[in-house]
Amino acid sequence: MQTASEGIVPRARVPVLLFAISAGVMITNIFAPQTLVSLLTTAFGLDSSSGGLIAMISLLGYAAGLCFLIPLADLVENRRLVLQMLTAGALSAAGILFAPNATTLFMLLFILGASCSVIQVLLPSAASMAAPEQRGRVIGDIMSGLMVGILLSRPIASFLAGTWGWKAFYVFSCTSTILLGLTLSIRLPRRQPGQNIRYSQLISSLWHLFKDESVLRHRAISAAIVMAAFNFFWTTIVYVLEGAPFEMGQKGIALFALVGAGGAIVTPMVGRWSDRGHGRRVTNIAHVVLMAGFVLAAVSGLVASLPVYVMLIGLGVSALLLDMGVLGNQTVGRYMINLLNPDARGRINAIFVATFFVGGALGSALSGMLWSVGGWGAVCAGGVVLGLVATMSPK
Repeated sequence: MQTASEGIVPRARVPVLLFAISAGVMITNIFAPQTLVSLLTTAFGLDSSSGGLIAMISLLGYAAGLCFLIPLADLVENRRLVLQMLTAGALSAAGILFAPNATTLFMLLFILGASCSVIQVLLPSAASMAAPEQRGRVIGDIMSGLMVGILLSRPIASFLAGTWGWKAFYVFSCTSTILLGLTLSIRLPRRQPGQNIRYSQLISSLWHLFKDESVLRHRAISAAIVMAAFNFFWTTIVYVLEGAPFEMGQKGIALFALVGAGGAIVTPMVGRWSDRGHGRRVTNIAHVVLMAGFVLAAVSGLVASLPVYVMLIGLGVSALLLDMGVLGNQTVGRYMINLLNPDARGRINAIFVATFFVGGALGSALSGMLWSVGGWGAVCAGGVVLGLVATMSPK
């Protein structure tokens, strides 16, 4: 049995594609409910204010999983933990299909969200299996799957719900989670952490890791800043596309969201550059690309004298640039934090992800304020400012 402190599994044996698909499939459960809100509120007799909880509850569950489940990756055997979390996810997705009321729905969405934090067990497991000189490549490849899942979650949910109803998405979720569990039970090696401490000590150690590991702290804060910028764009672009001169409906907006998925092509390259020691330089380039994306977005969305198709192409390219910038930052961050204490990889990844999710939540809230004050121009200006802050922050 291989432990966290023993030899490293050769690169050829790391099931990178499987891990990438697993990350992409599971993350769709976190963002898809935002697309299904109107259908679920109607199905469960909720008003608009209560329905807003649907978009949040899976995220809250995910955050809870990061804080209270992922630290277990440093305490218990990892393959068993992964399979137990996937089982919980499949059962909760199946339960949603038969939920009798909104209370049950919220409870099951929360559990489903928490189970999706299994992604943060798979990432450090993959890092521990890879040779040190190939670790960045492995993380970059898996991050591609993760970000493709984030970017495609809304279009997938819209397509399934529009074709077969909202339950079709949770049939897809349950089925795909079961298939992942069966496959991982065969392909995922056992990994027993080399620690013997109490769960309460693991939880209390989260703050100490954040405080004491400067690389973790700096990279997590940097990721939170760019994730806030990411949500600046994607939270408000729907208002731009719905209004004149585009006047796009939900299907058109869903198709536009597909453009951003192309940004995932950058993550394998960033992983390879990180392996060669260029992480800091790549991070700075990513921030410049992020700011360039917001400048192009401002021009494309505000210069009404441009032809409509030119404006739309410009917004699409800006979405691609923004996603490349965010992915570049986060992939380097993932690489650098996975070089830290191997006995704390689960907790380190939990802290990193929880921090940038907080940044994303704050970005969503602030983007609404900027939109109400100054419209698209204020949103894009705010994104450029965040890009500058990220560039000046310690790395």
